[in-house]
Amino acid sequence: MTPLDPLPDDARLWLFALDGPADEVLPAVLAWLPSWTSHGRPVRAGATVAHDTVLAVGAAISPEELNAGISGCGVDAMQHAVEDAARAAGRALLPALLITWEDADGRWQSGGRPAFRRAIAGGDVGPATRVLDLTPTTVGALRHDGVVRPAGEAWTGRLFGLTLA
Repeated sequence: MTPLDPLPDDARLWLFALDGPADEVLPAVLAWLPSWTSHGRPVRAGATVAHDTVLAVGAAISPEELNAGISGCGVDAMQHAVEDAARAAGRALLPALLITWEDADGRWQSGGRPAFRRAIAGGDVGPATRVLDLTPTTVGALRHDGVVRPAGEAWTGRLFGLTLA
């Protein structure tokens, strides 16, 4: 059982790619979550490692307050808590526009769009290449799809014209 299990599939999800193991950051985030509030309301939340270097934080407001959602200030507080936990663990959050893919030797590489285009042009990346897909926004999407997907099934496939046959 993970700390996300009690959350419904439609719970909001935030994914954070780190420059090292996410399990080094997880304990501090889990310790902070019970104090998380939004407009004075407690946020029911959980966090887990979604992949070696990806931290997932999920949250839901009680069903009777669902339309209220989590405030921008509440989201900012969580973002700062994750950043603080990463910094305390000697880690940093990777830039949101970075693309991370698995090379032919099973090592994860990261780069911007130009580097990813060069890897495609050089034949090092194709539709079946595994990429980190940090676009899921609900706990259910994480449960169903995970964060490691073939490039042709992720946002990279649409943007770079990679399609699975």
